Amino acid sequence: MEWKEDERLSGPERQRLLLEMARRDGRVGVNSAAKALSVTPETVRKDLDALQDDGLIMRVHGGGLPVETLAYEPGVTVRTEKSAEKERIGRAALEEIPTGGVIFIEAGSTTARFAELIPAELPVTVVTNSLPIALQLATRSTAATVVILGGRIRPLTLGSVDALAIRNFQDLYVDVAFLGTNGVSVKRGLTTPDIAEAETKRAALHCSNRRVLLADHSKVNRVSFCRYGELSEIDLLLTDTGLEEHLKEELSSAIGRIKRV
Repeated sequence: MEWKEDERLSGPERQRLLLEMARRDGRVGVNSAAKALSVTPETVRKDLDALQDDGLIMRVHGGGLPVETLAYEPGVTVRTEKSAEKERIGRAALEEIPTGGVIFIEAGSTTARFAELIPAELPVTVVTNSLPIALQLATRSTAATVVILGGRIRPLTLGSVDALAIRNFQDLYVDVAFLGTNGVSVKRGLTTPDIAEAETKRAALHCSNRRVLLADHSKVNRVSFCRYGELSEIDLLLTDTGLEEHLKEELSSAIGRIKRV
């Protein structure tokens, strides 16, 4: 899509589009972006420099790469963005819990918010690979049984990974798995920046009868370093109303059901 002269974009609007291009394609080129946005290559270079200053783009010769493709991953303690959206997604996920059943909750910021919303008196068995989720449920709930998976704890996510965690998954089967992700893409599937995390997430996809993905709209069309699953493996995507209709239609071709809240 090319922008006409009378549709001139502001700096923040250009930078948002450049970031979307980089996340969608894995790279944004100066010349192609300048043509698409009807601006000079120098304007694109300045916008990419600004995005790099914000920690969103890594400048390379002729363009820029999204930091996710360089295995960038925010720590669990700083993942405070999209808090209102995560709250709504978490509340919608409560409807998917089978009373008296067994669920898995994956380590992550959106899944952690979901866990915080589980009523203390709800009888359910919760399996998790997240230290924070296990701790808050075990100390707060009066009816839940909490099971934590073994393995190496990643300091960045406080989740267990590697061979021991994967072996635990192979010995367990739950009714519903509530999963998180770093990237959701029709072309690239489900992705995450870390190799060990990817292997553990792959095992989590196959330990349940139903798989519910909790992901706000900013994760859509984002691609990270490691691919670990197909969209067709997800039964329900819970996201927020920021997901545009055309993206919802694209995802619907692969995911069983999508609900925006």
